[in-house]
Amino acid sequence: MKGDRKYILMFLLPTALLMTIFLYYPFFKSLYLSFYRTTGFFDKKFVGWDNYERLFTDKLLGAATLHTLEIMLYVIVFQVGIALVLAVMVDNITKLKGFFRTVFFFPVVISGTAISLLFVLFYNYNFGLLNNVLANFGIEKILWLDENNALKAVAIPTVWHYVGFYFVLFLTAMSKIPADFYEAAKLEGITGFKKTTKLTIPLIMSDIKVVITLAITGTMKVFEFIWVITKGQNGTEVLGTYMYKKAMVDQNFGYGSTVAIYMVVFGVLLALIANRLLKREEITY
Repeated sequence: MKGDRKYILMFLLPTALLMTIFLYYPFFKSLYLSFYRTTGFFDKKFVGWDNYERLFTDKLLGAATLHTLEIMLYVIVFQVGIALVLAVMVDNITKLKGFFRTVFFFPVVISGTAISLLFVLFYNYNFGLLNNVLANFGIEKILWLDENNALKAVAIPTVWHYVGFYFVLFLTAMSKIPADFYEAAKLEGITGFKKTTKLTIPLIMSDIKVVITLAITGTMKVFEFIWVITKGQNGTEVLGTYMYKKAMVDQNFGYGSTVAIYMVVFGVLLALIANRLLKREEITY
């Protein structure tokens, strides 16, 4: 085993190097810049905790936080929920499992930007698919991207994009449940919906917790769907777009970095709360 350690370290080194360059260094660089006021790449002034104090009085940041939480609710309820329902349905069939796995997973491999452009065409008021369908039925066209509908409209592609990813995770977890458990449940008269709620879901509860944590942290990074479809306008500003505007558009890298740190801390806090709420004695097999 001692002789193998150098080979283990050799294979781990590239990953550790990439994580240092693209994860840890940017994080600590953002932490460093958050204590400065900047107006460009080279013009910066140390301001201590001023940027963090600004967070508590920034109404736009508060609105972006609420919008992020709303999308997070849609993601947890619909993205995770639909993925779980699809996994249960596919797990109960004997044929074409591979086909459904591929079909449901396919949207994950498509670029988020490409999906966003597709939904821009759907939502176009004059030429969009949705309004053309409504017009064919004699229904008045709808402004899908006004302040009343825009956030829900951008939440739809956000939810749809990763349903397949969580579906595969759930289906894989279900495939590891021993068949003896289901046979014993069948002898006890536990079938159908009761089998799902009393046996399958409790046995994959640890995987459900992981998926919900991934959904929460993933929502904190939502950017391309909002930016391509609405540019954060009409009540769709989320933390990702707000941070981008402050850092890249306004070139206020100091406050943009502060918002980025806020996003990390807020996301970790939400993940810990979710794990705490879902904490329970898990069934092992």
